[in-house]
Amino acid sequence: MRRVVENDVEVAATPDAVWARVVDAEGINHEMRPWMTMRMPRGTAGLTIETIPLGRPVGRAWLRLFGLIPFDYDHLTIVELEPGKRFLERSTMLSMRHWEHERTLTPVPGGTRVSDRVILEPRLPVPGMAAILARFVDAFFKHRQRRLRAHFASVAPPPAT
Repeated sequence: MRRVVENDVEVAATPDAVWARVVDAEGINHEMRPWMTMRMPRGTAGLTIETIPLGRPVGRAWLRLFGLIPFDYDHLTIVELEPGKRFLERSTMLSMRHWEHERTLTPVPGGTRVSDRVILEPRLPVPGMAAILARFVDAFFKHRQRRLRAHFASVAPPPAT
């Protein structure tokens, strides 16, 4: 059974600054820490979500618990991209028959609204598994968004001219 998880956060930075952060592997891993990190697939050094070829899986992006222990992987596939505004990943994972993550950036007064929508379907048809995983994903994306907001709160604004 598929579940949908949606979260929003407002970040005190321009959409361009937020976009540069959320499509880069370093920025993605910063959001996920300390709970996990994602290692981009072999042969993708230097690629970002923005530069991955659309519609083609680029390989297994390993997820590591506490940045150390591989526990799952994502057959990373970006299927839609609006540079500076939105991306849609539609993949499978070791644990998920279907994984879809859409991130949208919207300008708002004083910054940018970051919206995440995740649709998930566990691979194992265990009763209640989808609901449990949806709760975990909801908490994890709230964590990611708090880390993103905190990153930009710690970045000094440019000096006034």
